[in-house]
Amino acid sequence: MDGKVMSRMPKLLITGASGFTGQHACNHFVNAGFAVTAVSRKGFGNGQVQTELCDLTNKENVGKLIKKVKPDYLLHLAGQNHVGTSWIDPVSSLEANAMSTLYLLEALRQENPDCKVVIVGSALQFDPQNISTLTHPYSLSKTLQVLIAQSWGVLYNMNIVIAKPSNLIGPGISNGVCSIFAKKIVDMEENNAEKVLEVNNLQAKRDFVDVRDAVRAYETLLTKGKSGEIYEIASGENRSLAEIINQFNSFTKVEFKVKTQTNKTIEEEHTDIDLFKMNNVGWQPIMPFKTSILDTLNFYRNNM
Repeated sequence: MDGKVMSRMPKLLITGASGFTGQHACNHFVNAGFAVTAVSRKGFGNGQVQTELCDLTNKENVGKLIKKVKPDYLLHLAGQNHVGTSWIDPVSSLEANAMSTLYLLEALRQENPDCKVVIVGSALQFDPQNISTLTHPYSLSKTLQVLIAQSWGVLYNMNIVIAKPSNLIGPGISNGVCSIFAKKIVDMEENNAEKVLEVNNLQAKRDFVDVRDAVRAYETLLTKGKSGEIYEIASGENRSLAEIINQFNSFTKVEFKVKTQTNKTIEEEHTDIDLFKMNNVGWQPIMPFKTSILDTLNFYRNNM
């Protein structure tokens, strides 16, 4: 794997393992033949992986974690990923996203500098050369995270790759709009909620990629990604909230109304995503959008 000759299973450390993407990642990489150590701040059940509790904003604890595990690979998923929360407590967001990354990379530099690292950034990063494009503290925290990762790669010749996913969807609990819609519709099906779906702007368009496709992309980057590069991970197709709601509507017998915050039709600008780099290392999305939507809906039907 990645040019490394190993007579044992490669050791992979996954941070944020109890989260939406983390749980999918743990299952995927176990099946892919990695010896997975799953890290979170709270315990969670997964008998297939070794689990470690660690607050990644504590430098001393991070150092002890890396010294104990000595990973060959690191997939850094942990962090604060809610824009609203970043407005309320910007310092905690910076600690969770930027400083935790710094502590991990510095601990690796001292203990195992040959570890291959994939840092998962965000499509909401801003251009640091144009501060006027900064829109919220979350964007600042993720941009600093990436700058730190790239800097440690340059300064200390560490093998660090940046993944930049679009909006992740699929089965599991998340703060994403598709998950919010699915939960609300299942509440409607069980007569626990008013049959109204509220949205800000039906014409708002976003790229949505299945979390299982994203995890496959992370494996590809761990094995084939070029150090210092930023790889955008997406479906390649922007969809409006109206399209998403129509897809959900096709999978439920509940009749619901859609209430918008404005009567005006607003076409939002969206950022084009370049999939060339991911395609060049052999990855492309394979999950159909309707499958992602149905699986999300069925997850809440089975786990409410």
